[in-house]
Amino acid sequence: MTEVSGSKDQQHPLYNRDRPFIDILLAQEATDYNLAELARLKIRYQGFPGARDIQKDLDKVLQQWDLSEAELFAKTRQLHDIGGIYQSRGKKEEQDWN
Repeated sequence: MTEVSGSKDQQHPLYNRDRPFIDILLAQEATDYNLAELARLKIRYQGFPGARDIQKDLDKVLQQWDLSEAELFAKTRQLHDIGGIYQSRGKKEEQDWN
């Protein structure tokens, strides 16, 4: 008989890719790029039943940068409205294809 548990934590499929980057965020300042990445990761792990260490560390980054989640999302909405956070990376890749 197998035990079914609704509280069993799951392994996020992108955990191994995201964990090292979150460690970097913990050691860095709140640049525009880092703010955008933090917001992206907060959304990715929001409500996920697992990856508790990542969720805790994302909250720790917010505390270090003296931001609430609402302030983070407001700032990143402004950054994305202005554009350019990820565009420069895309342009470079496009040039590489020429």
